[in-house]
Amino acid sequence: MPAIFPRWTNKIPLAIGVLGPLALAGAVGGVWYYFSPKFTDVGYRPQQPVPFSHKLHAGDMGMDCRYCHNTVERAAVAAVPPAQTCMNCHSLVKKDSPRLKLVRDSYNTGETIPWVRVHQLPDYAFFDHRPHLAAGVGCASCHGRIDKMTVVEMDQPLSMGWCLDCHRNPEPHLRPRDQVTNMAWDIEVDGKAYDANKDPTRTREVLPPEHCSGCHR
Repeated sequence: MPAIFPRWTNKIPLAIGVLGPLALAGAVGGVWYYFSPKFTDVGYRPQQPVPFSHKLHAGDMGMDCRYCHNTVERAAVAAVPPAQTCMNCHSLVKKDSPRLKLVRDSYNTGETIPWVRVHQLPDYAFFDHRPHLAAGVGCASCHGRIDKMTVVEMDQPLSMGWCLDCHRNPEPHLRPRDQVTNMAWDIEVDGKAYDANKDPTRTREVLPPEHCSGCHR
């Protein structure tokens, strides 16, 4: 009786046994990388309603982050500055610029500027800027070199694993607290001469939580 299937089909089970796990591992690896915040979120840079350049203000002009984000040391959220803050300068500087029309309108009418949020955490994750700044974690550690960004973008994934890496080993990310907003402070250069455990201005040890309720409340 002639064979129903050709002889090469005998190799199909072997091929499935060998290639199946490889294909599964490739699929898992692809999802693990391409669906992770490191791939989907890092580099996100939406266009804003007003072309505000951090490179100009924080970089070239050397403005301190806390002039605009003035709640960052006393509230959980680093507030977006109101139009009044912008107009402290722009009532005199480039006061007729068409690029600043939305700022002037907001100042005159009280309507908020529809800024597009860049750095977002899920609602089930709690983050408070205050303890991080008090511990000496610099703005650049999470936000990158904002002073070099004409358009702000996400520099880090802000994922749970990324946060836990820092919580488990915070020392490489700590700096003197008076250097928190100094974007040019270099961990690789300046950090070699700094030891948080020997800093006389610190009154208590940095012990970031690693338990679930530390960030999920």
